[in-house]
Amino acid sequence: MAQPGRPPAASGHSSQNGAGGERYSNGPVQNSLMHSSQMLDGQGFSSTVPGLYSHQIPTKVPVHPSSGQYNFGGSQNVSPLSNQGSGQTLNRPPVGPISMAPLQHASSVPQMLPPSQNSAAIPSSSSSFVPGAYPPALSNWQYGQTPMSQPTGSQTNHFAHVAGTLSTQPLSSSGSTNPATSYQYTVSPGGPPLQNSYMKPGSVPPPVNRPLASAFPPSRPPLGPPPAGGPPLVRPSATPVGPPNSSLPQPLLNSATNQEGDATAAASDGSLVQNSYDAIEGGGFMATTYPSPAPQNLKMGRNVGYSYPTLPPGYQNSSSPGAPGMQSSPLQYPAGPQPFPQPVLGTNHITGSMGGLSLQPEGLRSINLLQERNILPTTPLQAPVPNLHEEIQKLNCNPELFRCTLTNIPQTQALLNKAKLPLGLLLHPFKDLSQLPVVTSSTIVRCRSCRTYINPFVSFLDQRRWKCNLCYRVNDVPEEFMYNPVTRVYGEPHKRPEVQNATIEFMAPSEYMLRPPQPPVYLFVFDVSHNAVETGYLNTVCKTLLDNLDLLPGNTRTKIGFITFDSTIHFYSLQEGLSQPQMLIVSDIEDVFIPMPENLLVNLNENKELIQDLLRTLPQMFTKSLETQSALGPALQAAFKLMSPTGGRISVFQTQLPSVGVGSLKSREEPNQRASAKDIHLTPSTDFYKKLALDCSGQQVAVDLFLLSGQYSDLASLGCISRYSAGSVYYYQSYHHQHNPVQVEKLQKELKRYLTRKIGFEAVMRIRCTKGLSIHTFHGNFFVRSTDLLSLPNVNPDAGYAVQMSVEENLTDMPVVSFQSALLYTSSKGERRIRVHTMCLPVVTTLNDVYLGADVQAITGLLANMAVDRSVSASLSDARDALVNAVIDSLSAYRSSVLSIQQPGLMAPYSLRLFPLHVLALLKQKAFQTGTNIRLDERIFTMCQVKNQPLIFLMLMTHPNLYRVDNLTDEGALNINDRTIPQPPILQLSVEKLSRDGAYLMDAGSVMFMWIGKNCGQNFISQVLGVPSYVSIPQNMTHLPELETAESTRTIAFISWLREQRPFFPILYIIRDESPLKSSFLQNMIEDRTESALSYYEFLLHIQQQVNK
Repeated sequence: MAQPGRPPAASGHSSQNGAGGERYSNGPVQNSLMHSSQMLDGQGFSSTVPGLYSHQIPTKVPVHPSSGQYNFGGSQNVSPLSNQGSGQTLNRPPVGPISMAPLQHASSVPQMLPPSQNSAAIPSSSSSFVPGAYPPALSNWQYGQTPMSQPTGSQTNHFAHVAGTLSTQPLSSSGSTNPATSYQYTVSPGGPPLQNSYMKPGSVPPPVNRPLASAFPPSRPPLGPPPAGGPPLVRPSATPVGPPNSSLPQPLLNSATNQEGDATAAASDGSLVQNSYDAIEGGGFMATTYPSPAPQNLKMGRNVGYSYPTLPPGYQNSSSPGAPGMQSSPLQYPAGPQPFPQPVLGTNHITGSMGGLSLQPEGLRSINLLQERNILPTTPLQAPVPNLHEEIQKLNCNPELFRCTLTNIPQTQALLNKAKLPLGLLLHPFKDLSQLPVVTSSTIVRCRSCRTYINPFVSFLDQRRWKCNLCYRVNDVPEEFMYNPVTRVYGEPHKRPEVQNATIEFMAPSEYMLRPPQPPVYLFVFDVSHNAVETGYLNTVCKTLLDNLDLLPGNTRTKIGFITFDSTIHFYSLQEGLSQPQMLIVSDIEDVFIPMPENLLVNLNENKELIQDLLRTLPQMFTKSLETQSALGPALQAAFKLMSPTGGRISVFQTQLPSVGVGSLKSREEPNQRASAKDIHLTPSTDFYKKLALDCSGQQVAVDLFLLSGQYSDLASLGCISRYSAGSVYYYQSYHHQHNPVQVEKLQKELKRYLTRKIGFEAVMRIRCTKGLSIHTFHGNFFVRSTDLLSLPNVNPDAGYAVQMSVEENLTDMPVVSFQSALLYTSSKGERRIRVHTMCLPVVTTLNDVYLGADVQAITGLLANMAVDRSVSASLSDARDALVNAVIDSLSAYRSSVLSIQQPGLMAPYSLRLFPLHVLALLKQKAFQTGTNIRLDERIFTMCQVKNQPLIFLMLMTHPNLYRVDNLTDEGALNINDRTIPQPPILQLSVEKLSRDGAYLMDAGSVMFMWIGKNCGQNFISQVLGVPSYVSIPQNMTHLPELETAESTRTIAFISWLREQRPFFPILYIIRDESPLKSSFLQNMIEDRTESALSYYEFLLHIQQQVNK
């Protein structure tokens, strides 16, 4: 259990996230480089079995489900905390305005914001859903949400009501002014660029979005006269409340129930103590209050910027001293903070300053979709650029990491309802980055009220005070934050890396730990029944594991273990001193126990030879087995018991339906009823796997499921083990080493990535947003603890998340709003780290501006997540209807409320020109399409991918890219590491675009098709495919030969480049007209009619008919 006074567990800086750079001491005097102490091996890690979690706070159900909430049954919803009820109801007493010392300048006259009026929901159109159309248990997916009601006078800061008292002392991790012991800063390259990441090797920017800046943007000199004289003394903050968890029972010590929030518990003396990481990371829906002497002006001077005292040039009409191009005066230190005039910043002001940016003319254009058919861009679609001043926008978060469905945030819920577009965020928080600033400091500066991390969008009122951009509280700048380790200058807090980078990683001090950082622990659980041995998967998995054993993320503390199972469970003792691994068989699967637990999970480095022996012999050990039963449930129970003391990752390989013991399942698939939307089984048939996943989550264990099966295996039930434990699901349909050899390569490549990619343990994530906005639904693989805290026992760089939001209070007088995600995790090197992403977006007051900033890809991604939930809670047909209605409602609203002249045709704003096409693509995707050709497990797996894939991959799977590849040239090509990568234009997905004279590559994300036309040029066939003629192309060709020709080099370079950018391995199928796979290729032609779906033009006519009703 970490105490506040103990040194951080790992002050060393080397980690898998990248090589360390220079380290800086933390003071104005010392400039010498400081060497950080390396963490000792086997650092005091408690392996006693912690108690299970106490009962979790149940997921809340909205108090007043209204027609506007984008709620799906099955998602974990967040609702306003109620002041009524008993039991575990969280109370939020009405509170007055946050008060603090009055500002010392003219604009600080205390003014209260008028209470926001709850605007009535507008009636939804006839084509949207009607409240009550479904049983009450199913939440409605409709527009027109009434803002959630609140107690009179309450703010959006919610308070924990414990024993009738509120804490009046800050948490120990707040921005205290205790002197720092050391300060380290580096720009980390983020680890060796793994072969599957967005960032391409080399110096060329990626095809989708600009990379994060590797150096800090040059900041402006301080505006206005800086303080002169010596630095004034800073009053120390209140003493932290006692040692964390000092009075709590042992079971809570090792638990990480709420690692990122701030729930508190009453100690025996009535004081408040931290009882979880919720207390450590701070401030979710139940933010702790702090005493402050006077009311604070919340209305005036809400400036946004990273320097003080005034706004960036684009936010004001008059130039200020020290603006770019002007000489700034030398630093002087006055006796105390100087008063600075701050202009009132309203929405009209910001609009006036920002009008006429390049986004406007194109964005405001209306398009008649029925006439303009060629609207698909020939290059990958970029995320829209928020309409912010360039000084602010250049600091904004990379949209690959964090993007919003609307880059112009509507000022009121009524305006959002009117637009009929969903408001939400899509995140890729742990993405592999080529550049990642990493900061080590004993003080992490955060808002004392809402616990937001300091970021580029806060405002510095003067050298000593900064205003939070989420709750607008004014905070003191800690003394150690005055020193900038990059420039080695004192008195420039606004130039610190934390205020210059929207994405940053902090090395967390010991206050952010509830126990010593856990070691990396990997447990592999193999199905060895007759069916499993027959597939031959064990050979591939064991060989890949052997090859990559030294590349597993970790350090000298890394542990590994193995379990195999059929109708019994087999453990493997790898005790030091044994000449070979020893198998221990437990046949009592009704009451599983762990034999010799101390020798089953062993240190990887100390027992490497035994582990290698086991991996070499495992594939042969069960070749003669005739045991056909599968006891997956008991095997998982055993794995959980083995992993509970430490936490870690369980990788389970399964090839059939579990048939004996707890968790056994029966087949529910009837091939003839696959098309019947009402009868397909998308819900789990048992809650065993979900309950076990929640137990795993409580002990910081994640379970990744590899399903290699040709038969129905009920992935709807089995997948719960990964979904709720923050794991991943991999599915290899009909895997067989002889009958389906192409799957062997796919498993090999994906398993290598899985084993060697970076990993975060015992993680939690919280998303915060500006006062007035609220988050109500989360999507992804996790478990929600304490209302808005996502529990992630493991976090990996390939996982995406989504959240739905609403405007709870009018955003009056706010020119911009901000969103911040904070991911607290333990690296594989044993360091506690916090990765923070912050995004700033403008607020708008007109419907036109809302449509102008619509991000059609993010909207499609969020709707896809919602549609998966709707499929499970209601039915597949309901989800399909809801997707179509989303298009109808938004285009109807645009036609009736924005277009001044009614025109014939189907009019859409330029930003939504691809919306109908993307929704049609979703309807034709395996998750939502109708027809009998989709296996149930395949449909469920696609739904799992929708919920867990980052947006860029989800869009590629939904709307593939089509390229002509028989005429590749070097024109416009990228040059990466001495390779020339051709960049052919993207074509529309229609057979109209195919020519029998050409060859076409379709990139559908997890699979690729190369279709060769009957009259394709002989040059391409011989120079690229390496065969003499079209008829010589083999039926099952899946590889291009590497030939010494320019055409072959270009084609292979292009396909390799596409593959390198993703974490999964797409198989390439080379097909001709007679190939059986031609139907799969044509199925992805989104714009053409299929047996069960409309063509794009027919879909547009249907939309037009509904819009014009």
